[in-house]
Amino acid sequence: MAILKYNNVGITAIAAGVPKTVIDNYHYDLDIWPEEEVKKVVDKVGVIERRFVDEKTCASDLCYAAAEKLIADNNINKEEIDLLLFLSQTPDYRMPATSILLQNRLGLSMSTMAFDISLGCSGFISALSIVYAMMQNNGFHKALLLDGETRSKVYSRKDRREAFIFGDAGVAALIERDEKFGESHFSLNSDGSRGKLIMIPAGGYRNMSSVETLLEKVVDEYGNIRSDEHGHMNGADVFNFVIIEVPKDIKRLMVASGEDIQKMDYYVFHQANAFINNYIAKKMKLDKERIPWTIHKYGNTSSVSVPLTIVSELKDKMQGNKKLMLSAFGVGMAWATAIVPFVDCKISEIVEI
Repeated sequence: MAILKYNNVGITAIAAGVPKTVIDNYHYDLDIWPEEEVKKVVDKVGVIERRFVDEKTCASDLCYAAAEKLIADNNINKEEIDLLLFLSQTPDYRMPATSILLQNRLGLSMSTMAFDISLGCSGFISALSIVYAMMQNNGFHKALLLDGETRSKVYSRKDRREAFIFGDAGVAALIERDEKFGESHFSLNSDGSRGKLIMIPAGGYRNMSSVETLLEKVVDEYGNIRSDEHGHMNGADVFNFVIIEVPKDIKRLMVASGEDIQKMDYYVFHQANAFINNYIAKKMKLDKERIPWTIHKYGNTSSVSVPLTIVSELKDKMQGNKKLMLSAFGVGMAWATAIVPFVDCKISEIVEI
């Protein structure tokens, strides 16, 4: 059980980039699925709209746009950024690390430390914890956490269990040391025995790409179609896992930190689907007025969903001192909870590219 505490580190600014192309889920792929079937799925998952990149646009492009917006809006001297972390499971290449390419593209100093992290839906909280830990060292002054996903490229349009859920987005967060932030608390967890619940079976080095792995095939009695290089998810087992482990983890962190869950200003959850989040909120007896939502207009953007929700829904609500509880869960399985102070965080307008 990784329960971690950090002092005097926080997010001072945050920006987001999303694709210009808006997908109306009620009219998505009606040539494949009957309209009544589409409506049933969309109403259940709560994803009305999503954003999709084009074929040539990558997660790094969305993060780059967000980072440039953040840097411009806050008059940041790029020479002062000495740490860059890129979080994604849809990188530009297998190698080199996308973070290194972004260091050059953003015009950061060659003395900037840059590295990638591959984590799914819980990744932003874990990556934030890593950056906070590194910022405890006086050698770092400003850190840039870039988190981007193009999940539209991962799932099959012909598999209705995933075809209407996922979208694309990128965020950039500036992290600095300052005594005004006080304490932050994190709980980070993993269970690899459930790794197959959300998986792309082929295309890596365990099961390398081949003609066979790229071949689309019918995978169940309902006529869903995908290849071994498409993502798939066991929704029922994921739901059963989440409703047990996530509330337990939230309670555990509250006890360890000495915080009162009812005194959080906002509760920001991973935007998995409307049903799961409503269930957790009800089980934890949380004030729904303090739970921002974006799943209806951006879908499930994996690790990006927590920071994107902050940018989209809390932009004009973060003046002064705010304490947020962050909770995310998914691919791995991995799940994470954090209690993070925000102090006069500067949130930029969302960039469309």
